[in-house]
Amino acid sequence: MKLVSFTYEGHHRIGCVVENQVIDLNLACQSMLEAEGKLRARQIAEAYVPANMREFLQGGEESLSMAKKAMKFVLLKSGNSPYKTIHLLSEVKLQAPIQHQGKIICVGHNYREHILEMGRELPDYPVLFAKFANTIIGPEEDIPLYPISEQLDYEAELAFVIGKQARNVAKEQALDYVAGYTIANDVSYRDLQKRTLQWLQGKSVDGSAPMGPWIVTGDELGDPGSLELVLTVNGKERQRSNTRNLVFTVPFLVEFLSGLMTLEPGDVILTGTPGGVGVARNPQAFLKDGDVVRIEIEGIGVLENRVKKQDWRNGK
Repeated sequence: MKLVSFTYEGHHRIGCVVENQVIDLNLACQSMLEAEGKLRARQIAEAYVPANMREFLQGGEESLSMAKKAMKFVLLKSGNSPYKTIHLLSEVKLQAPIQHQGKIICVGHNYREHILEMGRELPDYPVLFAKFANTIIGPEEDIPLYPISEQLDYEAELAFVIGKQARNVAKEQALDYVAGYTIANDVSYRDLQKRTLQWLQGKSVDGSAPMGPWIVTGDELGDPGSLELVLTVNGKERQRSNTRNLVFTVPFLVEFLSGLMTLEPGDVILTGTPGGVGVARNPQAFLKDGDVVRIEIEGIGVLENRVKKQDWRNGK
């Protein structure tokens, strides 16, 4: 399934994408239960398929199974539903797949070619840092360029979303704890990042983590270890690699991170970026007002955002 968070007529919902349509999973579940003659159908639907992605993921396999069943039901019976359960993609606004994230964990220096272009050696352990919920924007929003810096950079990344509580998980079972995969752009203010040994201030500016357009569930994507990844700016290729070039793979990261902390449903892990970032080019190539950044990852889709200059004082 391709799971999405979306807004329709001012209401935030979750759904799944089928071709050019979005199915409202909460209303689809309610419609299915009512057709089955279930009492308290609305309450049951809220419990198993809530209209909030993080809460939905907390329901684990039971919630996902009921959502799949509801999807199939409305595709066959949508004309008989009392609710508007199916929308055209053009009728809704896609949001970042996960709203109000718990943890956003980022891995630095995880593609061999990027490590080499930055003049570093392969790490023995993952380089970790964090982003916060204020950084997340969706696939239809602009990347803000604030006047605090002129060194705005892009980083195409495969991200994965935790699907059930994970603590001390062995990498052989790691993918069982992954709900699915999405695309992220670890937008970085390079001069702010380099002010200190810690990268946080260059990584945590508002709107610096575009994410989406959806979460592709693990059963649909399959092996995340051999996915082609491409980033372009205004149609010109800047980054290209394959996840087989990751130093630390998705299973390794689940094992490593769950050995440090308890991972919760809805936590997002960004797996690192390949070579070709703007700061490492000669000459350097940073993002400017009006630039369009497009990231495509095989088996997932496309995340595209435009850079827009902002006035920090007025929030415009």
